Amino acid sequence: MEDGTSKSLGHCGDTAADYDVLQWDTRVDCEVRQILDRVADKWSLLVIALLDQRSLRFSELKRKIDGVSQRMLTRTLRHLERDGLIERTVYPTVPPRVDYALTPLGASLHTTIKALVVWTETHQHEIATARDSYDLRTREAEALQHVSA
Repeated sequence: MEDGTSKSLGHCGDTAADYDVLQWDTRVDCEVRQILDRVADKWSLLVIALLDQRSLRFSELKRKIDGVSQRMLTRTLRHLERDGLIERTVYPTVPPRVDYALTPLGASLHTTIKALVVWTETHQHEIATARDSYDLRTREAEALQHVSA
């Protein structure tokens, strides 16, 4: 086997050993990267957060998630269902009723997402101050370049 070649498709490191961000491999076949891309997507985060409260129908999710298209919500739900994070229940009614709910795996992910939201809420003022400071420095530097040009 060539040096640097993984033993199996999708293998891209083990973060349990010495943690290294480079183990979040950017190769297309890296399962860890694919999963991170999926769960960090803004629509997925919103769906998971909403379903933590209770199961919802497609139309309820669409109404509660501002700006999501029907196509994007459909794709997001299919991906989350495929990953085992949500379950889809179809009721034999006319018209058919479909409910979406978190699985235990999805609920465990929500705990992590909630911690990230709490961190963001706690530090939002510090981040806003840092942004303002950065923007001011950038404007001043641009003004100096414009004057000297």
